[in-house]
Amino acid sequence: MRLKESEAVLLSLFLQIGLLAAPTMAGPVVCTTTLEAPDPQADGAAPVQLTRCEPVERTSEFLERRYSTWNAPFDSGVNVLHQVTDLLGIAVGGTDGTRFMGFGFPDQTVIWDGTVMRNSIDALMEAQSPPIPWRSTDIPSGLDGSLTQRNAPARPVVEVAPAQPLW
Repeated sequence: MRLKESEAVLLSLFLQIGLLAAPTMAGPVVCTTTLEAPDPQADGAAPVQLTRCEPVERTSEFLERRYSTWNAPFDSGVNVLHQVTDLLGIAVGGTDGTRFMGFGFPDQTVIWDGTVMRNSIDALMEAQSPPIPWRSTDIPSGLDGSLTQRNAPARPVVEVAPAQPLW
């Protein structure tokens, strides 16, 4: 089926308006590529290369976003709206200070923000720590002999087997 020129222009206009109205996001992206098994019914099929891309958030942006969960940042939290909501015990937070969060006086929202930050830092520490800790032999202290001797006796070299996990 062939579109007339006027229909094609109209369709193009609708697509452009739709694309302009759709929210977009720009930022860092991490892509991973894996080889997936081919379809078992296909004869002689090669593995399929599959690439997945996911947006990532910098640590500073993550902490800034999480810090302003319950309370508004100072610059956007000093106005008549926030003075009235603080007086009535209504928590208005978010990075722009306009999101209704629930009922809580300022001292309670500070506690909530502190809890959010503690949980965020715990999650970041967990993500940055290796799942299996490194284990090695102790370094000799050098204080296991006399301090008055000029030449310390040579210590025999001991072969140590690799450390075994505790589980």
